[in-house]
Amino acid sequence: MSTMAPVVKFLEKNLKLVELVDLVKNPEKCICSMVLFFFLEIFVNVFVIHNIKYTEIDWKAYMQEVEGVINGTYDYYHLKGDTGPLVYPGGFVYFFMFLYHLTSRGANIRLGQYVFAYLYQCTLLAVFFIYYKTKKVPPYVFFFMCCASYRIHSIYVLRLFNDPVAITLFYASVCFILIDRWKTACLIYSAAVSIKMNILLFAPGLLVLMLLRFKVTQVIQLLSICAGLQIFLGLPFLVMNPAAYIIRSFEFSRQFLFQWTVNWRFLSEEIFLDRRFHALLLLAHLSFIIYFTFTHWTRRYGGVRALWSSAVGHRDDTPLDPNTIVLTLFSSNLLGMCFSRSLHYQFYVWYFHTLPYLFWSTNLSTVFRLLLLGVIELCWNTYPSTIYSSLALHASHFILLISLIISERRRKDEIVEKEETRKTD
Repeated sequence: MSTMAPVVKFLEKNLKLVELVDLVKNPEKCICSMVLFFFLEIFVNVFVIHNIKYTEIDWKAYMQEVEGVINGTYDYYHLKGDTGPLVYPGGFVYFFMFLYHLTSRGANIRLGQYVFAYLYQCTLLAVFFIYYKTKKVPPYVFFFMCCASYRIHSIYVLRLFNDPVAITLFYASVCFILIDRWKTACLIYSAAVSIKMNILLFAPGLLVLMLLRFKVTQVIQLLSICAGLQIFLGLPFLVMNPAAYIIRSFEFSRQFLFQWTVNWRFLSEEIFLDRRFHALLLLAHLSFIIYFTFTHWTRRYGGVRALWSSAVGHRDDTPLDPNTIVLTLFSSNLLGMCFSRSLHYQFYVWYFHTLPYLFWSTNLSTVFRLLLLGVIELCWNTYPSTIYSSLALHASHFILLISLIISERRRKDEIVEKEETRKTD
């Protein structure tokens, strides 16, 4: 018995090690890591708030813009702050009006920081739920998605931009889609758009998912919910001056400043501002949306023709697969990021939490996935942006995009091969 004791101890020790490795690597056992990182992030945010200096960029301008509404101005042509005119929809006005009153007209910035720290934790909850439902990404990757990004913490609790508000609402809407609560999801999605219209980058994928899940009549109802909330939130401004509200809050032709661009630093400012260049980017974006619609997003359901036939005819009332939902939405947004006229530093939050899922949806090696995540993080932390950081960001986006396309083709080939094998047997 004594001779077996060392063997037993060795086995016990190694079995515990195997279990620990499984907790770190197995997507099926992600809850422990999620709980750990959720509470760890509370301390990280508090530490950042109290130890790193707040930087004023847009907060005062936000307060000035909503103060105009509080004082009775509803004409968007007359609402402005130090950084320029108000260019966000009605939801933005109501949310930051709430913060205006909560923070004593914007003076209590520390309280505002804690509100955004709370938003950060809400974002994590929603993102963790998405990753739990899809079970694709290993738990150790959550470290890179949480504690490792200074830029993301900065955007939330040191800059107080409106981007985190919009993206938090978007992830909440995805959670409701994953539990097949589409009306609630559309309401929250529309609320996200009313904070900042970058959320429309997810719209092509969302529309495809609606058509995959419902008949056309039901899709129209869901779209009506989205439109209805936009009208409701914008009503005071639409009544006063509808043209001003629509032009200012949903202005797609707005020019960006070259000095803030993260992704096009290697171009001259003349090309960056050229409308023909913008048209070319739009054409490329639309082309890839069409390509993904006919391949990635609908192929496993029989393609666009089968999709439309079932949408206008008989529809099987079966919820969509979680990975179909998430990959469609996240890749739709990625296309918008790849062909954006300009990306500013706060825009990183638009797709940061989607990147691990997208990379683990490819056939790239784990080392290369982590390397590219690191390169992207480095690009967004390079200030001011350089020719090389912009090129590296585009290269990373391009590799991810091509890898997603190749991975989907391989999945299709594997399905065809399995079908042929089954028929042969």
